[in-house]
Amino acid sequence: MSNRITEKLQEDKKLLSIYFTAGYPKLNDTVTIIQELEKNGVDMIEIGLPFSDPLADGPTIQASSTTALKNGMTTEVLFNQLAGIRKSVAIPLIIMGYFNPMMQYGVEAFCKKCKEVGIDGLIIPDLPVDVYNEEYRETFEKYSLKNVFLITPQTSEERIHFIDSVSDGFIYMVSSASVTGSKLGFDNEQTDYFERIAAMNLKNPQVVGFGIKDSETFQQATKSTKGAIIGSAFIKHLTEKGINSISDFTTTIR
Repeated sequence: MSNRITEKLQEDKKLLSIYFTAGYPKLNDTVTIIQELEKNGVDMIEIGLPFSDPLADGPTIQASSTTALKNGMTTEVLFNQLAGIRKSVAIPLIIMGYFNPMMQYGVEAFCKKCKEVGIDGLIIPDLPVDVYNEEYRETFEKYSLKNVFLITPQTSEERIHFIDSVSDGFIYMVSSASVTGSKLGFDNEQTDYFERIAAMNLKNPQVVGFGIKDSETFQQATKSTKGAIIGSAFIKHLTEKGINSISDFTTTIR
């Protein structure tokens, strides 16, 4: 079955994906941000579902999550906000969040709701690929959801091949072992890592996240990969300039 993520990955260009936290800066900014990002040429959007204990997030994203939760963002509120999103937005939408809120909502109920509102995939950093494969894969596939797994420079080749075999979309390459938003540019070690993974000839394309903040880092990250994800730098921009200046941000990337 066709999926927007699959179609987007087949396009002949480097993909720019943007992450933002749902309910930030203001509770009802979610839809406007999505529409503005699409209007300004972004290829994919990761909608962050805020969680009170975000392990992989750096200070910028953590702070935005805290604010979003204070604003009243919940899983239910997000689904209500996204109810009509497919009337105005055509690009792939991915929910990125931790597994706990999804379990509280009910995994099948969550997947069903994702399909109803037009979500194409999920990124769940704390759901191990083995557990997904054994317990949840059927449910995700039933609702045509791509589950995207993360690999880091420390992930073994064996593990990467296993993740590649279970995946059916793209692989999220974490550029370094640190939390999001903490790196300035890429050093040789990271460039070598991008090239090493590219040489593995995986069946799923790779998209790089963590540490991408401007045109230079976007070019570096996409030299040997399909695309790059920007999160912290975009949230900083929203914090400083507000949601009316989204085009100012995207035009500096490419």
